[in-house]
Amino acid sequence: DGFSRVIGKHTIKLGGEVHYDQVNANPVAQFNGNFVLTGSETGNDFADFLLGAPSQYNQSQLNFFYSRNKYAGAYAQDSWRVSSNLTLNYGLRWDRIEPWYEKYNQISTFAAGQQSVAFPGAPAGILYPTDPGVDRTIAPPGEEFSPRIGIAYSPAGDAGSLLGKLTGGPGKTSIRAGFGMFYTAIEALTVSVAAGNAPYGTTYTSPGPPLLNDPFVTASTGQNFGQPFPVGLAPLNVTKSNPDSNIDWSQYVPISGIPAYLTSNKIPYSEQYMFSIQRQIGQGTLLSANYTGNEGHHLLVLMENNPGNPALCLGLSQPSQVAAGTVTCGPFGEDNVYTTAAGQTIYGTRGPLGPNFGSNANQATIGNSNYNALQLSLRHTSGRLAVLASYTYGKSLDYSSNLGEAVNPINAALSYALSSFDIKHNFVVSYDYELPIDRVFHSSNRWTRDWRISGITHLSTGFPVTMVNNSDNSLLGTNPNGVNNSAIDEPELASGPLDLNHNPRNGNPYFNTSLFSLQPLGTPGNSPRRFFYGPGSENFDMALSKNVPLSETTGLLFRIEAFNVFNHTQFFGPLSVDGTLGSSSFGDVISAAPPRILQAAVKLTF
Repeated sequence: DGFSRVIGKHTIKLGGEVHYDQVNANPVAQFNGNFVLTGSETGNDFADFLLGAPSQYNQSQLNFFYSRNKYAGAYAQDSWRVSSNLTLNYGLRWDRIEPWYEKYNQISTFAAGQQSVAFPGAPAGILYPTDPGVDRTIAPPGEEFSPRIGIAYSPAGDAGSLLGKLTGGPGKTSIRAGFGMFYTAIEALTVSVAAGNAPYGTTYTSPGPPLLNDPFVTASTGQNFGQPFPVGLAPLNVTKSNPDSNIDWSQYVPISGIPAYLTSNKIPYSEQYMFSIQRQIGQGTLLSANYTGNEGHHLLVLMENNPGNPALCLGLSQPSQVAAGTVTCGPFGEDNVYTTAAGQTIYGTRGPLGPNFGSNANQATIGNSNYNALQLSLRHTSGRLAVLASYTYGKSLDYSSNLGEAVNPINAALSYALSSFDIKHNFVVSYDYELPIDRVFHSSNRWTRDWRISGITHLSTGFPVTMVNNSDNSLLGTNPNGVNNSAIDEPELASGPLDLNHNPRNGNPYFNTSLFSLQPLGTPGNSPRRFFYGPGSENFDMALSKNVPLSETTGLLFRIEAFNVFNHTQFFGPLSVDGTLGSSSFGDVISAAPPRILQAAVKLTF
C-alpha cells in the first residue's frame, strides 16, 4: 500500500510491500533418459547420431519440490518544488530480501572439508540447511537500504541574454540528473535447479561421451559406472536436530551436477545514474541528449567449484606413466580412475572437493557488470509530418550475460568481456507522413485525404561473436574450455588482424579463423569470450495506409505493410556467427533475419 500527502512545496510519499511466494513442482519434471548430441565426435550432431556417438547422457530421479520465499520492503520519498523551475526528489528504500528455501530442506551447498551434521554419513564438503553456518535459505537474508536522488531544472534566462540564447528562454530547456541504488530479488531458478540433489534425488550425467547402447559406459575408456537407478531417497525434513545416518551414500558417489547456492552470497544490486538535457527548438522540435549508466554488483554467476587438475592429468597422460593396460588421462577424463606405474590408485583429477565429487557448480554472487551510453534523440512534428530519430552509442560489459554462461573456473574476473546483447552503435528513425493527394488533385474529400506512409529504419552494428570451445583441451572438466578469457579487448590479436568479412554473401568466413587454435594440452586459452562484433543491421520497414470514413461512427482502414522492404539480407542476430572452435562451421555466418515480408489488411470500425 502507499500514502501520499502534499504539504506546501513538498509532496511526501510513503509505502510498503510484503509478499510470500511458493512454487510447488508437483509432479516434478525429470529426465527419463536423455541423450545430447553436439557433434563432439565428427563436428556434426546428426552424423554423430548415425554413428551412435552421443556427447552426453542424462537421467534423474527426483522428489516433489516446494520452493518458498518471503519479502518485505518500504520506502519514503519527498518531491520538493524548490522554485517554479527547480524540483528536487530524494528518498530512501529498505528491502528485506531472502534467498529461496525448500519447505522440507531438499537443498544443499558446498564447503570444502566440512562435515554435515544433518547427514553424518555424507561425504565431507556437502552441507544442508540447519548445518553449522548454513541458514534455511542457505545464505542469510539481506536487509538493505538504498538511496535515490533526482533533480529537474529549467533555466530561466531572459530571451535576450547569453543564457537565454543558449537555452531558448524560460521553459524551453530542461536539465535532469539522478542517481539511485536498486536491490533485486533472488530468482527462483536458484532453488529450482537444486531439485533432486543427493540424497533427495539424483541426476546422472555421463562424465564423458557414452555408448549409445549402454549410456553408463564411457566410450573412450570402456569404464562402466553402473546402473544407479532406482535410488533409495532420504526422508523429508532432515535437520541437525533430526539427523539421518541411514543413507547409503555409495549410490550417489561421485556426487555431480549440483549448482549450489553459496552461504557467502549477497543480494545483487545496481547503481544507476543519468544526466539529461532537453531543448525545444521552435514550436515542433525537441532535441534530447542523455548520458546514462549503471553498474551491477554481486550478480549471480555459475562457476565450477571442483575443476580438474591439469598438471595431475598430464602426469597420467602417457602409457609409461600408468600401469600397463590401464587408461591414460586426457580430455573429459577428470572423473576416471587411474593406476600409476607405481601401482597407486588415483580417483580422478578433480579438486578441492575430492574424489567423492564430480563436476559441480557454485551459484555465486561474484559477478559485476557496467553499461554506459550516450543517447541522442530528435523529435519533430509539423503539419503532415512526424519524425523521431534516435541514436545510442553504448557499451555493456559483464562477467556473464546469463546464468547458463559459466565464468572462468580459475579466475572469474578473466571472464569480464562484452555482454552478449551489446550493440555499440544503434540508429533508429520512425516517421509518419500524410501524403498530399488532396493538394495534387485540388480536392479534399474522403478519397483524397488520410493517405499515409510510415516506417521504421534501423541501422546498427552487430552483436558480439561468442567464442566457445567444447573439447576440454584445458583439462579443467568445465566450460569455458580451451578458449577462456584474458585481457584482450581489441579486435586484433598478436599474430594478425581479424580481417572481418563485411560482405558475408561471398560465402567466406566472417573472421580470420587461422588466428584461433588450441593451446598446448592442459593450458587454458587466451581468447576473451567476446571481443568483436558480428554483422550489423540495415533494415527498412514501411507501411502505406488509407482511412476511409463511411459515416460518423464507421470507417474502413486499408493498410499494406512491408518488412525488410528492400529485401536486403540481414546477417543480424546474437548467434549469426559460429564462434565454436572445432565446429565445421567455425567462423561462418550461419543465420539471417527473415527476407522481405508483405502483408495487407482491411479493418472495419463501427
